[in-house]
Amino acid sequence: MVWKQNVKIVTTNGKQSTRDIILQAIKSSHQASVEELATAADVSPVTVRHHLNSLQADGLLSLKSVRRKVGRPYYVYSLNEKGHELFPQKYVRLSSRLLDELKTQFPAGTVGALFSGVAQRMVHDHQKELEGLPTLEDRLDYLVKMLAEEGFLAEWHRVDNQYRLIEYSCPYISVGQKHSEVCEFDQELILSVLGSDFTKDSCMLQGDPCCQFTVLADNSSG
Repeated sequence: MVWKQNVKIVTTNGKQSTRDIILQAIKSSHQASVEELATAADVSPVTVRHHLNSLQADGLLSLKSVRRKVGRPYYVYSLNEKGHELFPQKYVRLSSRLLDELKTQFPAGTVGALFSGVAQRMVHDHQKELEGLPTLEDRLDYLVKMLAEEGFLAEWHRVDNQYRLIEYSCPYISVGQKHSEVCEFDQELILSVLGSDFTKDSCMLQGDPCCQFTVLADNSSG
């Protein structure tokens, strides 16, 4: 089957690169061979292979061998999860609409409780690892790792008898601008992982450059 290009990706300079055409072709057809991509991009198979090697090096593609009834097998390329993330998503808009609907149909506080529940479920899933962390600093390290897996850029450092946990980015800030209850997620995660009280000193939703939390040191942290 020859793939026919119907949709174009336009770059910032208004032109479409061969790399972008190849990505769009794979996205639209789910998987494609070198020959199909060469037809879509109107370039030689050698040029296509060059771009495919680059895309594979960037960790954007999956490769699968397809057997024929006659002749040698051939390879088809598809986007992996990282590759799909290159294309615009509407998750923020959908999430915001879903939260609007929840607020319409359920009592006040339901949305915040849902975010807290998600955080508690995450902690439950990591309970065995958390039980093996003897000090607050160990738990802070683990917390930063959990936050990173959710898309936060965070770090911590000690100041006298306190710890400062700083989040420099939040993956939910776009949703949070309309639904501030999103803050329940990381705050519940912090409380459940650390098992210590904390104060929130700044918040990106309030216009601050980062979200910052102060946690009191415990005796086991030295």
